Amino acid sequence: MMNVLLIGSGGREHALAWKLAASPMLGTLFAAPGNPGIAEHATLVVIDIADHQAVVNFCNLNAIALVVVGPEGPLVDGLADSLAAAGIKVFGPSRKAAQLEGSKGFTKDLCARYDIPTAAYGRFNNAPKAKAYVRAQGAPIVIKADGLAAGKGVTVAMTLDEALGAIDDCFEGAFGAAGAEVVVEEFLTGEEASFFVLCDGKTALPLTTAQDHKRVGDGDTGPNTGGMGAYSPAPVMTPELIARTMTEIIEPTMRGMAEMGAPFSGILYAGLMIGPDGPKLIEYNVRFGDPECQVMMMRLRDDILVLLMAAADGGLANLSVRWRDEAALSVVMAAENYPGPPRKGTEIRGLEAAAETGAKVFHAGTALREGKLVADGGRVLNVTALGARVGDAQALAYRAVAAIDWPGGFCRSDIGWQAVARESASGR
Repeated sequence: MMNVLLIGSGGREHALAWKLAASPMLGTLFAAPGNPGIAEHATLVVIDIADHQAVVNFCNLNAIALVVVGPEGPLVDGLADSLAAAGIKVFGPSRKAAQLEGSKGFTKDLCARYDIPTAAYGRFNNAPKAKAYVRAQGAPIVIKADGLAAGKGVTVAMTLDEALGAIDDCFEGAFGAAGAEVVVEEFLTGEEASFFVLCDGKTALPLTTAQDHKRVGDGDTGPNTGGMGAYSPAPVMTPELIARTMTEIIEPTMRGMAEMGAPFSGILYAGLMIGPDGPKLIEYNVRFGDPECQVMMMRLRDDILVLLMAAADGGLANLSVRWRDEAALSVVMAAENYPGPPRKGTEIRGLEAAAETGAKVFHAGTALREGKLVADGGRVLNVTALGARVGDAQALAYRAVAAIDWPGGFCRSDIGWQAVARESASGR
């Protein structure tokens, strides 16, 4: 039996905790800091995650066999390096390897060096040069803060004025240190998809595909968010496109990182644009997606703890992964005013009624106050369901959403629309 420490407090971590709790190999699951949903599966502990020695001390005191790092921040901060140096097994990349998410410019330069298909780009550390490049290229064009910005540092500018404003936002501190450098990219057309690979430094084991909805409003309108919903698998990712993505994007990345002395171990999450020329890399994340993790965990048939340990141990070469044939879909319920400053503290009722529909409600930004469940973040609940097709999973998820009594929340009404439209067109 193995004791495990899970780092994080969001819906992704609740889904991981739920799946880890089902492992016959699990001893005690600890979570720092966790949330009320995670508390159903784990012992919540208070540790300052930024204090690496405190994390190491906790692991030694509690015989932790594996640390699973959920969010990107601690990885970019080098938590995996500190744990590894203390002889503690960790699922997640080193600080150097985490630059694949921590610096968009780093990833673009890697793509250029290893001939990985991606959008044309420029890197800038001041506004006048970035603006001159944008004026020369014209709109539409994409402006990205180089560093971590919680999914909100990307502007798809349809006009020149919007692009110039986004550059000002970055350099005037809208995204803090993340905006000290800016990447300006060619606007790609096609359909977006997410592709997940489990890595142990040498072997890259393809997992599955998903599609998320970044825009806050129905019909993919409004500002970008951390993600308003997702479904898996993504029908746009055919077996041929998966094979091409492995050959043209994932394998050269793994090879390149190893050559740079930063072999990649953990989850490599490729955000792709599927256009007429095949897959192009939009960006990498170095952890499970949120809310994609939620739909992946619903579909995963295998023991997640076995897989994560194998990745940490360098033992993926002889493993395979099995998935349910069903589709999974997750609807994010967010607090009023998100992605602006969310309205916190509003009470949430009806989760028992939602669970009775057969859907699973993952907690993303909740807290318990005086015995009441309240909103404590922007994205607050992930209502997730399985179905024979995406349309069936969608219907069940929205039935569960309707059972939740939370006047202070909102959600999109069309999560999965592209896949549902495909199913309707094919008559399947």
